[in-house]
Amino acid sequence: MPPLLQVNDLSVRFHTRRGVVHAVERVSLSLDAGQTLGLVGESGCGKSVTCLSLLGLIPQPPGRITQGEIRFGNLDLAHASPAVLRSVRGRRIAMIFQDPMTSLNPYLRVATQLTEPLRLHMGLGRQAALARAIELLEEVGIADAARRVHEYPHQFSGGMRQWVMIAMALATRPEILVADEPTTALDVTVQAQILDLMRRLQREYGTAVLFVTHDLGVVTEFCERIAVMYAGRVVETGPTAEVFARPRHPYTLALRQALPGLEPGARLRAITGEPPKLIEPPTGCSFAPRCPRAQPLCQQPCELRHVGDGHATACLRERE
Repeated sequence: MPPLLQVNDLSVRFHTRRGVVHAVERVSLSLDAGQTLGLVGESGCGKSVTCLSLLGLIPQPPGRITQGEIRFGNLDLAHASPAVLRSVRGRRIAMIFQDPMTSLNPYLRVATQLTEPLRLHMGLGRQAALARAIELLEEVGIADAARRVHEYPHQFSGGMRQWVMIAMALATRPEILVADEPTTALDVTVQAQILDLMRRLQREYGTAVLFVTHDLGVVTEFCERIAVMYAGRVVETGPTAEVFARPRHPYTLALRQALPGLEPGARLRAITGEPPKLIEPPTGCSFAPRCPRAQPLCQQPCELRHVGDGHATACLRERE
């Protein structure tokens, strides 16, 4: 079976006063039906821009997809018309944004925001859409949903606003759910509840999930496969258990070593240096200036190469 979503050599540029920012550089990803793919990396590495590209949400200007394709069935979303993107966005591919307070319209009641996709994409009437909106809030665990659906976003807590966003994203039973750091800034109890909810709904609906996060602990618990991004590029990808057990790129290893240890008094191992400026990206390995294993050959261009079953890395020191 071909992948449900196939991203090939995607590049995104932003034209600014300071120069051209190479936000995403030749990124390739694949997502199978019902699969969960974790997209991880430091802030600013291109995770969110990659996700926004899938839905045609890159602001133009200053942004632009300069090369590559995003295959979704018989569609290439990278070059699709606005009308085609509107028919896919929210109906077949839905997104949970990082900050629900800025994603939900503060001037509209939750009922209005939940019923809009149901009426637009599912063709439901006003009363049927409202009844379904109440059911969705109940499915995500919001008590007294018949009353709370008529409230405004500011009347919900941070975690409950995220549940509203999840309900809205799943309203049309999408084939793909893009979750852009849905548990950021939430306490660990609410994080666990949201992950349990997404796991249950994924089993019931069979939805594929692209899960964006910088929390490696969440990835190991929730995602079957992982793609590690650094400076706009995917530097390693493969089954989550395999990548964490045997990381083949120094950046992936450094991320794993930076996780808090369980031993009393254990110190965090920080990654020295800073990411490169994406206005002037290096020609070779972007991680080389921070890598303790760097050699002269790391100044050469490096692409992903297979190092095992479904496991690939962009480290030039790795061989078949």
